[in-house]
Amino acid sequence: MKGKKETIRSIAVMTSGGDAQGMNAAVRAVVRTGIATGCRVYAIREGYQGMVDNNICEMDWEDVSGILQLGGTSIGTARCHDFRERDGRMKAAANLIAAGIDRLVIIGGDGSLTGANQFRQEWPELLAELVRRKIIDVETMNDFPELKIVGLVGSIDNDMANTDMTIGADSALHRITEAIDALSSTAHSHQRIFVVEVMGRNCGYLALMSGISTGASYVFVPEFPPEDGWEKRMCELLSTARKAGRRDSIVIVAEGARDRHHNPITSNYIKEVLDKGMGMESRITILGHVQRGGAPSAFDRYMSTACGAEAVSELLEEKAQDESKIVVLQNNRIKTASLMDSVQKTRAISDCIKNGEYKQAMELRGSNWNVMSKILETMCLAMPPEHKKHSKRIAIMTCGWPAPGMNDALRTAVRIGLANGYKMLGINNGVEGLVNDEVKEFDWMDVEDLNGRGGSQLGTNRKIPAGSDFLYIADAIIRHKIKGVLLIGGWTGYQIAQQINRMRPKYSAFDMPIVCIPASINNNLPGSELSIGSDTALNTIVEAIDKIKQSADTAHRAFIVEVMGRYCGYLALMSGLATGAEFIYMHEKGVTLEMMRKHLKKLSDSFNQDDRSVALMVRNEKANSAYTTDFMCRLFDEASGDLFDVRRSILGPIQQGGKPSPFDRIQAARLAYEGMNQIFTRLKTRKTESVFIGQRGGKTSVHPVAKLHQMASPAVQRPHKQWWEDLVDMTTMLAIRPQ
Repeated sequence: MKGKKETIRSIAVMTSGGDAQGMNAAVRAVVRTGIATGCRVYAIREGYQGMVDNNICEMDWEDVSGILQLGGTSIGTARCHDFRERDGRMKAAANLIAAGIDRLVIIGGDGSLTGANQFRQEWPELLAELVRRKIIDVETMNDFPELKIVGLVGSIDNDMANTDMTIGADSALHRITEAIDALSSTAHSHQRIFVVEVMGRNCGYLALMSGISTGASYVFVPEFPPEDGWEKRMCELLSTARKAGRRDSIVIVAEGARDRHHNPITSNYIKEVLDKGMGMESRITILGHVQRGGAPSAFDRYMSTACGAEAVSELLEEKAQDESKIVVLQNNRIKTASLMDSVQKTRAISDCIKNGEYKQAMELRGSNWNVMSKILETMCLAMPPEHKKHSKRIAIMTCGWPAPGMNDALRTAVRIGLANGYKMLGINNGVEGLVNDEVKEFDWMDVEDLNGRGGSQLGTNRKIPAGSDFLYIADAIIRHKIKGVLLIGGWTGYQIAQQINRMRPKYSAFDMPIVCIPASINNNLPGSELSIGSDTALNTIVEAIDKIKQSADTAHRAFIVEVMGRYCGYLALMSGLATGAEFIYMHEKGVTLEMMRKHLKKLSDSFNQDDRSVALMVRNEKANSAYTTDFMCRLFDEASGDLFDVRRSILGPIQQGGKPSPFDRIQAARLAYEGMNQIFTRLKTRKTESVFIGQRGGKTSVHPVAKLHQMASPAVQRPHKQWWEDLVDMTTMLAIRPQ
């Protein structure tokens, strides 16, 4: 085999190991980013087996059209025994050289990525052997001195160290939550117990997070086996909960769960224990491979897309690669990390579990894991722990527009408060409820069935207190002996806290801590990168756009879809990235006639030259007051001539409704937990400063409400700088073929 390396760089992408939702989004991003940067891009079909069998084909732009929303992997995956042998790897190297490929993007789990690293390390030796066998010549060997590898972690277990999320984990959590929600309705009707087995050999992420998002009664994870005698304690806990009023019981077990003596805790054994200890028949549901199936979630689409584009950028670095890399997500930022360092840390956790070093295993999972474990432990209780209670009262209020996940935050906050000995009060209908004295006390079981419900059980409105309202509010605070307030809401809620804070000199009753946690589908609140409700709204938009695009399969049509967000373009940008939109219009970037003229030209060229059948534009509702969705639709339709017609779709309030997504349920629980702890600390230390909190960089951020307008613009009600704005240019690059 002879040949000289082309000046045009060649990149190959392959998927290996178990499939995971979002792999197609990553493949699409790799192919189109590569083409857009002037590379030849190849797909290696059927994983390593395709590399050995020379099942390698060059990809064109249209080859990855329409795969973004599909589950599985369009280029196939397979187990390959041949690649484990040196001769197999030598065949693979020869096939890559023949295609001129020396840069690889591998999408798979730790086993697939470890195999890729071994292949990279052996590359010089393999090529030298190919020269000795006269399969390639020395000149060819010198043209391909190294093999560059960048990995993307595709694993629904979310079991790789150094990354917050792996491709497919969020979608798998969606499947589990949907299934358990469906089971819960049956369990509630018949007062039945269900034992649900989920995936997770050495990582209990899916079990732990689904336990929080579904309100499970008991959860088994590999990282922290139960103490001896757990059988009796579990039955006692479930029996006590039933006497207290819990109608359904869901027990979740990870497939890799063990007891303290390394004996498997199987779903069948749990059923036997429950049947005998509870005196009633339980049911088993093993979710199995359904967790891998179905369309990827909005998160898995845009995260995988961003990771795929970053992988190509990393491969095109001119410097030599001293080690294999993986693309990771850390604190909502796409970065690279050492592949083998990540694999070694991942395996260290597995070793800790095997050796019974459970505390260390939990620590290696990270601080967030420990916090979520504490939350789950409290939420599973049948009643508050027995200890001396005090008379301090904390009130909870939801304000502004409803956001999916508010009820999950309410449920967590009430139980965390009661578990710490406080009396918990609920204020109906926001500020109006305080003015009208609509206050009630919560008991433990009052919030039992709130997880996963849309809207707000307490009711909410957008009223901002003014004038005599403050007198009535102060009177209600005094009468009900309220010592602190947890306020769940959006910009309106933050303004309420700010107004009450300003009136402290006049009303001494306001000298108490108010803690705001962000709940807004707009995701426009300072101090937090993701608000409760925004993920659900994003998934609703993506599902709607999928259906809208399908309606144009046989027509030449462009759609302009208007989404909510007010002056914040988060929903527009992320939904556009997740659905393959050609253009996105949002207030942050502005809209001009010149911009629309250029976009029209690009669309016309694309429909004319590429035989395109459908195009998508996503517009934020406040992108421009003059160039409305209706105006843009008529302008594009008139100017496009016979090439394509244009339709508009305004999604409206459906974005605020529906069941909260697993992420929003988890986010609500975490923020409510942190918010209540802020109140506890302030009450104990007698600090009455009112604050708003959020999650930034994986940590809780706390900011005084007095600094609200320093961190965000009151005119447009959004932070001055938003982390996701850096993704704007990627959308069009991946949607429109370069000329």
